[in-house]
Amino acid sequence: MDEEKRFVTGLDVGTENVRAVIATVAKDGEIAIVGYNEGKSNGMRKGVPANLAGPAGAIDQMLGEAERMGGYDVRSAYVSINGSQILTTRTEGMIAVGTSDHEITEDDLDRVEDVAVTGRIPANRDVLDVVPLEYALDGQGGIKDPIGMSGARLEMRACVVSALSPNCENLKKATASADVQALRLVPSAVAAGKAVLTERQKENGVAVVDFGATTTSVAIYEEGDLQYTGVVPAGSNNITNDLAIVLAIDPDMAEEIKRRFVTGSFDSNKSQVIKIGKEGKLERNFERKEVDEVVKARLEEIFGEIRKHLKAARYDQRLPEGIVLTGGGAKMRGIEAFAKEVLEASVKVGIPQKISGVADAVAKPEYAVAVGLAQLAAEDSHFEATPANKKTKKSHKKPGNLVKKLFSKF
Repeated sequence: MDEEKRFVTGLDVGTENVRAVIATVAKDGEIAIVGYNEGKSNGMRKGVPANLAGPAGAIDQMLGEAERMGGYDVRSAYVSINGSQILTTRTEGMIAVGTSDHEITEDDLDRVEDVAVTGRIPANRDVLDVVPLEYALDGQGGIKDPIGMSGARLEMRACVVSALSPNCENLKKATASADVQALRLVPSAVAAGKAVLTERQKENGVAVVDFGATTTSVAIYEEGDLQYTGVVPAGSNNITNDLAIVLAIDPDMAEEIKRRFVTGSFDSNKSQVIKIGKEGKLERNFERKEVDEVVKARLEEIFGEIRKHLKAARYDQRLPEGIVLTGGGAKMRGIEAFAKEVLEASVKVGIPQKISGVADAVAKPEYAVAVGLAQLAAEDSHFEATPANKKTKKSHKKPGNLVKKLFSKF
């Protein structure tokens, strides 16, 4: 009998890029990367689907290479969700569990969770996660896991993460159109936190900032649990667009200037003229001072909004482990120094941890969300078993398949 491999997939559906990580799960729960890929996204705006065909086609096309590399046909995945629609709400619930010698069971935890959520979250929002912060038995608080304990009254304080129902449903439909079932939707910063944070950091107090293309997500942890998550509706693409407008150039050249010449330290000792040109075209010169002013203004706005989130959660200058940056925007040279100055906290760039296989290929800040999603799927035991050395059922998918499916229905 063939030995079965347990597969998990993390699918990061961003506004600018879509990335996938396919991994096998070891007996100890750690994952080994066997396949990965990234491609341009389509049909997304500020982390929210603007149409269904665009994201579905981008996912469909991108997954083909990852499936060939991993030797596995992706049928389901943990999927990222983003956008300013994501909110955290603090709730409380209380139930009577019977006599004082009644032992707390999983059913009791489910009941108190229902009480804490029902009526507290608007009907037009889907609950993405309920994070128990503390339990209390007969008035005795500070309990993390009451299973097996005895008491007559069970209380719970929780952090509930939710998103608008239409956006959740549309994202699930987009992945379903690419033949992938979304097992769970996870906020980007929460997924990134799973990949880059240690248990010590979560216990002491830390924030993850996922600096994406059009959105920047924040997740705050303390005492081992998620305390807050929020989204700033701006990202690294806003810097590119600002440069294109101010310098009167096309976005491709603006992106090249940002990637090659911009640093978060804004070093004044460098050449004051930026020279750039493509083969067969005239060289263009730009004043570094003008470029720096544009970039600095946008970065101050983005990180200023991040600090507002920290203040709203009452964690401004109260994070011993500081800030961990992930996402494509975290690749900007010197971004740690700039963020440290604005946020007044220690800042470092995070890369995925506790992975093996072709780990070097995804040990990058932009892959933190996809890797974290795969790790969460492994933690929840939401994997699929496939016999080793067994060929997958379908060949590389093509975007045209989506159109063929529609016609086949008739």
